[in-house]
Amino acid sequence: MPNPIAKLIPKRFRRTETVIPVVRLNGVIMSGGSPLRSSINLASVAPLLEKAFAHKDSPAVAIVVNSPGGSPVQSRLVFQRIRDLAEEKNKRVVVACEDLAASGGYMIACAGDEIVADPSSVVGSIGVVSGGFGFVDLIAKLGIERRVHTAGQNKATLDPFRPERPEDVEHLKALQLDVHRTFIELVQSRRGPKLADHPDIFSGLFWSGTRGLELGLVDRLGDLRSVLRETYGPKVKLAVIQQKRGLLGLGRGGAAASFADAAVEAVFTAAEERALWARYGL
Repeated sequence: MPNPIAKLIPKRFRRTETVIPVVRLNGVIMSGGSPLRSSINLASVAPLLEKAFAHKDSPAVAIVVNSPGGSPVQSRLVFQRIRDLAEEKNKRVVVACEDLAASGGYMIACAGDEIVADPSSVVGSIGVVSGGFGFVDLIAKLGIERRVHTAGQNKATLDPFRPERPEDVEHLKALQLDVHRTFIELVQSRRGPKLADHPDIFSGLFWSGTRGLELGLVDRLGDLRSVLRETYGPKVKLAVIQQKRGLLGLGRGGAAASFADAAVEAVFTAAEERALWARYGL
């Protein structure tokens, strides 16, 4: 935050550097999360965003995105909070894509007035995916009988221990189309005429930063510091906004019990998160 004592110093003697707050959003986008695993959701990033946009003398806020996506709801909530704060505080938003800004990660990137990517960044993947497993043959071989009792004929939809029903898949795909349509409308509203006329932009495909520039998914190639120096002058200072951490890297209030619970949860979610990153070769 600006030093209050600096206001007492005549302007000609004050430092002329321009401070740009930087918020780093790294990890899978998901509700909740664990102190042992980096994840993105509105609850975790809102305080950082509020602090970043509270810098009165900063002309812009920089957001660094490195995410394979995840929850479409949390993605849109984070996107909307960035835009709301940008309009409320009248600040420009510069988003830098690191290794990956795909799916929900790209949705958040669209909150930027300018999107910067490295030539080797992976961007795009404007689509919706659902995954799971089927264990019907396995439990049959083990001699296990699956018993499910419901009130409502569709309460056991897509049960992995029962044969897949075509009507269940059709319902899921209809839901995905609704979510996909919302994603497309968001990208179009933000990128508008910048987008190239390409049939695969909204197909779920992903591209390098170089190709993303050609398609209009990003505005320029480069690194965040260089872009900010070019825009706001050589005396730009990047101020990274970080969450205060407690013992063993836990947030304030972390305790041994919560640490143990988080460790167990992290083990069970690691494979799924790893699969999300692996989809993009990372």
